[in-house]
Amino acid sequence: MSDNNTITSHNGGTTFAGEAAVSVYQASVIASALKLYANTKMQVNRAYTPTTMLKTAERITGLKFKRGEYMKAHDELKKWASAQIGTTVNVK
Repeated sequence: MSDNNTITSHNGGTTFAGEAAVSVYQASVIASALKLYANTKMQVNRAYTPTTMLKTAERITGLKFKRGEYMKAHDELKKWASAQIGTTVNVK
């Protein structure tokens, strides 16, 4: 991420500034929703259909996921987010 895209943690709060940093947050949220759906078949909300979540995971990671590959998508999103965070987290 460039300097315009930062993730800063301070005093219990986290700031996601910039498009790439917001994508890291989005990846974490979608990954959690995928895990919930894979384990319980519960949707977090109406907008997070299984197909929509997998398509979002594809857009973020650049990988293709087949129907039912919820945990694979979860794992890949977590890997992607960790790779992004590894060089951009500023802890104050």
